[in-house]
Amino acid sequence: MQTVQSLLFVINSTQQYVNASILAKKLTQSANKLGYTSTTIASKDDIPQHNVDVVVFLGDLPSNVAAYPANLVAQIRLDDATKNTDELLSHALNNAQAASESASLTASTGNQAKRFVAITACPTGVAHTFMAAEALQQGATKHDYIIDVETQGSVGAKNILTAEAIEAADIVILATDIEVNTDRFVGKRVYRCSTGFALKQTDKAFQQAISEAKVLESSKQAATAASGSATKEKAGVYKHLLTGVSFMLPMVVAGGLLIALSLCFGLNAAEQSGSLAYVLKQIGVTAFTLMVPMLSGYIAYSIADRPGLTPGLIGGLLATQLQAGFLGGIVSGFLAGYIALFLAKKIKLPTSLESLKPILIVPLLGTLSVGLIMYYVVGSPVAQIFEMMKDFLNNMGTTNAVLMGIVLASMMCIDLGGPINKAAYAFTVGLLTTNTYMPMAATMAGGMVPALGMALATFFAKNKFNTGERDAGKAAFVLGLCFISEGAIPFAAKDPMRVIPTCIAGGAVTGALVALFHCELVTPHGGVFVLLIPNAINHAWLYLIAIAAGSLVTGLSYALLKRREAAPLVAQKA
Repeated sequence: MQTVQSLLFVINSTQQYVNASILAKKLTQSANKLGYTSTTIASKDDIPQHNVDVVVFLGDLPSNVAAYPANLVAQIRLDDATKNTDELLSHALNNAQAASESASLTASTGNQAKRFVAITACPTGVAHTFMAAEALQQGATKHDYIIDVETQGSVGAKNILTAEAIEAADIVILATDIEVNTDRFVGKRVYRCSTGFALKQTDKAFQQAISEAKVLESSKQAATAASGSATKEKAGVYKHLLTGVSFMLPMVVAGGLLIALSLCFGLNAAEQSGSLAYVLKQIGVTAFTLMVPMLSGYIAYSIADRPGLTPGLIGGLLATQLQAGFLGGIVSGFLAGYIALFLAKKIKLPTSLESLKPILIVPLLGTLSVGLIMYYVVGSPVAQIFEMMKDFLNNMGTTNAVLMGIVLASMMCIDLGGPINKAAYAFTVGLLTTNTYMPMAATMAGGMVPALGMALATFFAKNKFNTGERDAGKAAFVLGLCFISEGAIPFAAKDPMRVIPTCIAGGAVTGALVALFHCELVTPHGGVFVLLIPNAINHAWLYLIAIAAGSLVTGLSYALLKRREAAPLVAQKA
């Protein structure tokens, strides 16, 4: 081994950073005692430009070993931290490898990854979140991998990843359609994809995770890093918008249902101050008041993390006060997010004052900037556009209403929970702030048709479906009743050229009938079960007829178009 004089200790452990730092101090003392000069940095710090004889990694070997200016590389695992540091350092130096060998070892280890952790999350936190988690678990079993999956659904996080599981994992898979906090994964290899990709192309998701995962240097890197794969989603306008919608949804549901419940006591009962109906309506109106600030705040949070939250929330409240509605909230959210992100990147402070940036400087300057822009530039024009849209929606004739119903319901059936489906859903949820309820009714009814239609097809043409498909049809029926259009995905994945057109046809029929019947829905989720809540929807029986008609169109048409599966050949004895 060459003569060693200078050492570089690199702390590379996310879950045991404190222990690694203590070990680094002890090793520095040992190095000085043994006559070496040494420097200590963390893996997230800038790599020094001056050459050293040996780089000693404390914890894991990073993927960019070759970037460190040394001929030799050594590794000390934190499991050995309790040993005598003099002996530990000597052993590490005696077993140091050439940097090129360590780099190739790291690459081969990445390609042989066996342990994974994952997070799944979708905007509504209902179907795709859990279906993607199940698909990843089944895919891991198929390939003999070990995986722990945390679901961040509408009821909160379940199966929360432990620090030990994250530390042991080779790769982190983020199968998310919204932004999730990634602070836990800094220093780990992270791969990002959509829930739909993890659900429909699970094997490919694992392959790409192994070959394309990148070391996460900061919590926002996972959201902003560009990807060369067409199947991986970059965080952009659409994802930021869906993040805002996902946090706004509980406000819409709670507010809409409470206002509907206030009508149980009579159409004018809420006008009597102090009555239960009055109190229920006031609580519901308060929830609706928070809708736009929540939308704006969490769009900004998706873009800039916590520094964007304050200017986003305040900008959304200003949009409400300026009568700019949810359109103003979307504008203020993006303004706040990108302004906060710009300030966080461009403002440079001494280390002693750096902690003031996220809690004082960025929120203050961001809020001031967004507030002034909303008041003097954006607010009035957006408010005028919003008012024009309300007038059109409230005064459109039957023909326009039917066309809108057809378009929205058809969009819900095109990609079964994908971007087009979510775009239609986000638009109609926003319209609830204008007291326009027919589009929401058409969207929910259209979203129920694909799963219900597939279930009916398996009933009408049993002999065309195998046992597994018939069982999937039973599950799809329940999912359809709950407004989970993803229940049709198993059928669409196998036969998209027949399933998707028949779903769109059924959805168009349902949307047209909902508009023709003047059905109005005040809550954005719940499926047919919202009919149990008084005044959640008007013309409940006509609404059910519209859903049934579209489901029958889809079910009957697919039952006719579906090809009978070829019977397996049975070998005959000679």
